[in-house]
Amino acid sequence: MNVDLHCHSTASDGGLAPAALIARAHEHGVRVLALTDHDTLEGLEEARAAALALDMQLINGVELSCTWGGATIHVLGYGFDVTAQPLVDAIEQLHHGRWLRAEEISRKLAMKGMPDALEGARAIQQALGDSANAPARPHFADFMVQRGYVKDRAEAFRKWLGAGKLGDVKQHWPTLEDTVATLRAANAWVSLAHPWHYDFTRSKRRKLVADFLQAGGHAIEVVNGLQPADQVGSLSILAREFGLLVSAGSDFHAPGGWSEIGVYRPVPEDLPLLWSRFKNEQPTAV
Repeated sequence: MNVDLHCHSTASDGGLAPAALIARAHEHGVRVLALTDHDTLEGLEEARAAALALDMQLINGVELSCTWGGATIHVLGYGFDVTAQPLVDAIEQLHHGRWLRAEEISRKLAMKGMPDALEGARAIQQALGDSANAPARPHFADFMVQRGYVKDRAEAFRKWLGAGKLGDVKQHWPTLEDTVATLRAANAWVSLAHPWHYDFTRSKRRKLVADFLQAGGHAIEVVNGLQPADQVGSLSILAREFGLLVSAGSDFHAPGGWSEIGVYRPVPEDLPLLWSRFKNEQPTAV
């Protein structure tokens, strides 16, 4: 694919520095890329310089954490004004919240016989690339593997860090409605990230999409990497039912991970692509 609207760098929980990510994307044929790090814009400047040197188009992107229905939800923003004060303020609050979350995860792991997790996760994070952001759950998972508490990342998330587990700390996130409003105030196009990743029933997932649309969302991500085709089909039905645009991307984090940059299942041909709208237009802020 020559367009990838979902990927991560060492500015959040990715394994490649922004410039290295851009280089890898170019090698894999991507010519339009949105860097969508979690709750930070830190990597955009470096990525933009690298993209310019390779004659690639970089779209301002971010993946913001929020809460809905007692669960952590991720919302993607594209093409926004990086200087918009509502977004700048929200990012600062999320930055602080992520440090509080990291400290809470570390405290909980220590109570289970795994001390110094924050320091260990931070060391792993810094070895990948300098970042002022808090270590994320994948960094904690790698710390646990390094110390021999678990055999691999999958076990760390299954036992300790995944949804509903000890490390699933979410009290520091804003609501879905507030997050969409923040992105709209920055003149962003807004997409609901990987709706199938949340452990919801069919009816609850439909309610999430309905509430997202009501809050002012523009699109849902119907394709996330090489997710099963039946999931793409179900999300496509929701997009058609609610008249939403659709987005797609690899959700690339690191080489050797579950997805490769620029690689994801095809989007059904009848669905209206978010990219085709925002490459030449700007949404109306509320």
